[in-house]
Amino acid sequence: MTSDADTAERVSRWLRTQLPDADDVRIEAPARVDFGHSAEMMLLTVVTTRDGRDTCRDVVLRVRPKPPALLEPYDLTRQFTILRALERTGVRAPRALWLEPTGEVLGRPFLVMERVAGDVYEMETPDVADDIVESMCRGLAEQLAAVHGVDLTATGLDALESAGDDHLDRELEHWATEMHRVKRAALPALERLLQGLRETRPQSHPRRTLVHGDAKPGNFAFVAGDVSAVFDWEMTTVGDPLSDIGWLELLWMQPVGIASHPAALDIDQLLAHYEAVSGIKVENRAWYRAFNAYKMAVICLIGAMLVDAGHSDDQKLVLAAYGTSLLTQVGLADLGVDEQLDDGPVLPREERIAALQGAG
Repeated sequence: MTSDADTAERVSRWLRTQLPDADDVRIEAPARVDFGHSAEMMLLTVVTTRDGRDTCRDVVLRVRPKPPALLEPYDLTRQFTILRALERTGVRAPRALWLEPTGEVLGRPFLVMERVAGDVYEMETPDVADDIVESMCRGLAEQLAAVHGVDLTATGLDALESAGDDHLDRELEHWATEMHRVKRAALPALERLLQGLRETRPQSHPRRTLVHGDAKPGNFAFVAGDVSAVFDWEMTTVGDPLSDIGWLELLWMQPVGIASHPAALDIDQLLAHYEAVSGIKVENRAWYRAFNAYKMAVICLIGAMLVDAGHSDDQKLVLAAYGTSLLTQVGLADLGVDEQLDDGPVLPREERIAALQGAG
């Protein structure tokens, strides 16, 4: 994006076209958010003047990342559609306000959504009482159940994917295609994990639901013990709800964020509460963990290859690149595969890492 001041001025001019009944629209307090990798974000206050009176609205500006991005295709219009549809449901997603799909204003498409109060625990352990943490865990499970309980027909979200396709096959082929697209050479361990997933794939869950796609604890915001918002709908689709459960379970194993608090529900307790409120029985847990380990390993690989090719200088992606090997081993273990296999080139080249370290 351009400078903060220039971005604010451009967005102000554009918002005046979106709010033609206002006497004036201006942006105050622009501040960039240094969080995540999938999009660039800014916090803004939109000040709207009508009849001499100002109304302030705190919003988040979400800009499509520079291509090639970590997640492609990156479809902001799809995200906007999902957020708008969720307004009529029990899912606590931020309200989508405006969409600029052309890139003419900032050079890339963007959307504007409401800013929701709440604390996000991506890596930090919550410094709150035990009963609040327990309530947070239950609320997380309940909001994920709400996602899986969305009426697809009433919201129009059934149009996100064809009714007749198989979600698990579609996901496996998508991430396999991404792996082959970015790899520099053979990746024996990761390719063996893909083979094992294909050979042991269970039947998809009979209930076809909305699937968040990135249901990690760090995508939930909390006010006290209540979930105030569920964020990051880039990978949302329609299909097997247990794919979200495998992702959550895989990430709950990491000793960070909410799960690192001594009072946090363990994964069995968390999933038991999810089952009770959703009516969905959690089965084939090892396969869904392995599938999500593969998915996350491929995402780490994409980040490594973006760095390797010079598309990104983000040292967080270099650090994440070491996750490809670790996640592959987690997935293979869940499938009971104990072969000794090489990783292949899953990291950026040494000279590229050295150059970034020197620049840092």
